[in-house]
Amino acid sequence: MTETESSTVQRTVTVEANPDRAFDVFTAGIDAWWPKTHHIGTAPMKESRIECRVGGRCYSVHEDGAAVDWGKVLVWEPPHRLVLAWQVTHQWGYEPDLAKASEVEVCFTALAGGKTRVDLEHRYFERMGPGGDEMRTAVAGGWGSLLEMFAARAGEEKENRG
Repeated sequence: MTETESSTVQRTVTVEANPDRAFDVFTAGIDAWWPKTHHIGTAPMKESRIECRVGGRCYSVHEDGAAVDWGKVLVWEPPHRLVLAWQVTHQWGYEPDLAKASEVEVCFTALAGGKTRVDLEHRYFERMGPGGDEMRTAVAGGWGSLLEMFAARAGEEKENRG
């Protein structure tokens, strides 16, 4: 395994939706598939949001009224590519310094039959300092199940339109 491979988490899922729909469900529709248990706020989460533009916030809204940032949109290329700064520390807090944030790149590739291959790469854990390896290990186990939840929701969207 090379240094790049060991410091990167890569996951792929095939979605029963075209790239436009898949991109929309992943971004604007994140609240429909992202688990309410996955947040860094202090109160229970009510909603997940991504502001759909470069520079947009990635955040959660909580029952206590708090809006808790967890990332920022770095690249916005619908329906093909999205890059987010993952501003979550290894201790599950917010990291305001982008130079210390890891990144999540998600690419959407059209397949035959109206399907989409979604490739996710979570990288740059070394920017996080000593906690980077701990975060890489934590997300390595989580992204697969999160992408399955996303794929199921995107498939439901296709069925509902069908």
